[in-house]
Parts: sequence; C-alpha cells; structure tokens
Amino acid sequence: MIHDASQLFAGNGAPAGRSIGAILIDTGRLKPADAERILRLQREQGMMFGDAAKALGLLSEADIQFALSQQFDYPYLQSGQSSVATEVVAAYQPFSLKVEALRALRSQLMLRWFDVAHERKTLAIVSPDRREGRSWLASNLAVVFSQLGERTLLIDADLRNPSQHTLFGIENRTGLSTLLSGRSSPDALQRIPELLGLSVLPAGSTPPNPQELLARPLLPQLLTQFGEQFDVIILDTPPGSEYADGQTLSARAGAALMVARRDQTGSRNLRAYADSLRLGGCTVIGSILNNQ
Repeated sequence: MIHDASQLFAGNGAPAGRSIGAILIDTGRLKPADAERILRLQREQGMMFGDAAKALGLLSEADIQFALSQQFDYPYLQSGQSSVATEVVAAYQPFSLKVEALRALRSQLMLRWFDVAHERKTLAIVSPDRREGRSWLASNLAVVFSQLGERTLLIDADLRNPSQHTLFGIENRTGLSTLLSGRSSPDALQRIPELLGLSVLPAGSTPPNPQELLARPLLPQLLTQFGEQFDVIILDTPPGSEYADGQTLSARAGAALMVARRDQTGSRNLRAYADSLRLGGCTVIGSILNNQ
C-alpha cells in the first residue's frame, strides 16, 4: 500500500493525479492541521503516512483504502452515503473475502465466456427455484465487472418479481418491459453514478404477458444494440422451475451461469434445469454454490 507522506500533496506523481492526503482532505476525512501532525510524526519516527495517521488516531484503515480506491479509479461506496442497498457487497466491501470470491468468479467467466472478438458479451444468471441468490449474484457480478473497467449493463429480466431497482435504489417506471412492448424510452437505462461504468436496465412495470414479451424478436435486437455500447451484459432471471422465461433468456444470451444454494437446491433439480437449458441451445458455463 502506498501510505508514504511524500504523496500527501498533489502534483507529486500519484497514479491518478491526486495524493492520498489531498483526497482525504477534499472529502472531509482529514483536516489540514491534522495532516501536519501526521507529517511531523512520520518524519520523527520514519513511519509510513498511513501508519502514522492510524497511530495518532486520525485515520482508519478504511480511510486509507477509500483514498486508494479514488486514486486508482476503483470506486466503492460508504455505508449511508448511497441509495444502493448494502446487499450489493461488492459496492461497499471490495476488500472482503466475499468479494474476492466474486473476483475469482469474474476471472473464470472472462476466460470461459466473455470474448469481444467472438461477440460473447451476454450471460444469464439462472437457478431452478426461488431464494437461491440469482439477483444477489447478478448485482454483485455487475459491480465487479464495472470495477475491472468493463462497460457493464445489468438487465433485470425477471418481469415477474423484479428486484434490481430496489438493490440499486433507482426508478422502475420504465425498463425492459417498456422496450419489449415497442415503446421508446430513452431514460430506461440508468447509470449508477457512484460506480463508474455500470448501468442498470430495470424490469419496468409488470406486464400481463412476460413470457410472450421475452419471446419476441425484439429482445435479441435489443441485446445486439446493447452489445455495441457495453462490454458485459448480465441478465437476472426468474426461477426456472416456475417459469419458462429463464430458458428463453438463456437461449438469447447464449450462456448461463447456474446458482444453487447450500442445503436447499436439490441436485436433481439443478441437473434437470441445466439439461433443459442445453436442449434450448444455451451453453451452461458452470454452477456456483451460494451460501448467502
């Protein structure tokens, strides 16, 4: 970690143009007078800037990590300062073990599926039953892909019981259902300003005919159009044992990632659903055991 006091002020070669100290002062986490105290102790004891600040009780490790995230364009959120729900742990706890596991999954997906050269940009997140963690995984994967610098679009394609608008604290008046019904809605895609590179397309108002809407030729046309704007597109889907929507969405996406919950999802149900997706022409990338 770069906690050196020599990076306190801007213009000294900090990677993103601003130093840790300047970032902390600008965001109100550190007073200029306290910065002087940190510098004084650093010089006297030969300590790193961050260690000196923590020794004086002026900064926490979370403060240092926050400054580093800003310095290296790796944004994450502070509790109570955003409408994004805390369930989106990748947005709030990027250095936790949970999010490290999500980054490992991201790496596997980059190797096994996402390939701009072959136009493989879209992935459906699926599971057989309710409460297995599809929406949680979809939202957090979208965040970690955006943190990688990928232009990421999260689509709430669960037109039965949508949740991404709640997780990200955005409007749900227009969305996927609006676009699939043929109505123009330029504001349907919503940027998440605190998370660079991430946009969300909520489900929109609940239609009386979700399966028929998803089966329309307009869906692949929309995915092709979005593929010109984004590097990664993630689809949240309804439970497969209750609706055929997930099969339609997976076929349109070309690939699906299965989610199973520990001590809940039956292996027989999981295999049966995976087989049905493959019969529909979808590549099942793999499965994830979720214990959230």
